[in-house]
Amino acid sequence: MAVGVGGAVHAVPGLRQRCLLASLLIHAPAVVPVSALYDELWGENPPATVENALQAHVSRLRRTLAHLAGDPAADLVRTRGAGYSLQVAPEDIDVHRFRGLIRGAHRAMEADDPAGALESLERALGMWRGAPLGDAAAGPLCASAATEWEEEYLSAREDAFWLRLRAGEAMRVVGELKRMSVAHPWRERTTELLMVALYRSGRQAEAVGVYNAARLRLADELGMEPSPKLRQLFRQMLNQDPGLHGSTALLRASA
Repeated sequence: MAVGVGGAVHAVPGLRQRCLLASLLIHAPAVVPVSALYDELWGENPPATVENALQAHVSRLRRTLAHLAGDPAADLVRTRGAGYSLQVAPEDIDVHRFRGLIRGAHRAMEADDPAGALESLERALGMWRGAPLGDAAAGPLCASAATEWEEEYLSAREDAFWLRLRAGEAMRVVGELKRMSVAHPWRERTTELLMVALYRSGRQAEAVGVYNAARLRLADELGMEPSPKLRQLFRQMLNQDPGLHGSTALLRASA
């Protein structure tokens, strides 16, 4: 959780200041009610003087942001009725820029411009710095947003792998896909992409092994079978379907 000013990135001191800033950023420039901020900063254990405590943190955050902006008179945190809002343009918030690049990538895919789509995706993914909101993702509002953003990031990574497979880079993406599969074993699309990358790299036995490991994991831990789509891909590999080398029909981009 940091603030970028003039190309430099500055950490925001104090966990509760970071939680407060994150909560305001999520809905900026809309108002966040004080009741929601109490939950974000203190959960079920607010101090007896919670109103005063929140006002103190707001004052500290105002000073911090004014200092980073280089303008002591700057008032970026505004009081709005029974809440606060952060006066910042959406285009200055990384998550909005990230989403704009993802939308651009999807438009490029629809226009059959895979190179343009991959460029947009790689720019978007290059913005990522660790877990969303860092240690500020503790309260319900920030934790929910962080989970949503993590899903968007993983989907974008899968889209980028899909495009790189289309470009004939199967061997180059195997290692990255293996790491992602270990970190996120329940993402079926990652499993699918890894299977195809291995198959197109001439490693059919490994591709089959990835499927069998996923099937056993689903059966043992969830009592489920792989999806019809994944089972179909497995059968095509067993039958050495030549379409697996040239067709991307099974590797559609995410919605």
